[in-house]
Amino acid sequence: MEKIRKHIIMYGQVQGVGLRYQIRHAASRFGVTGWVRNLYDGSVEMELEGLREDIGAVLEAAGHALWAEIGDIQSKVIPVQNDSGFEIRY
Repeated sequence: MEKIRKHIIMYGQVQGVGLRYQIRHAASRFGVTGWVRNLYDGSVEMELEGLREDIGAVLEAAGHALWAEIGDIQSKVIPVQNDSGFEIRY
């Protein structure tokens, strides 16, 4: 199986609800690398790298975040960077 990398932006009630920590936890659980951060417009941006189904599992876990209400997701495949971990950026 081949690794991919996705650039993703989530819109809705996604800041101040623990979503970045939920994503970091899920990424660790499924072996996905990359990063996540809040944007000034109230959205959350991330890059996730791993197997397609593992990235899907991280996004599914994000959808179950208790207080988050994800209204829209924009996603595109970008070149793999071979990250060694996952970080929350500020």
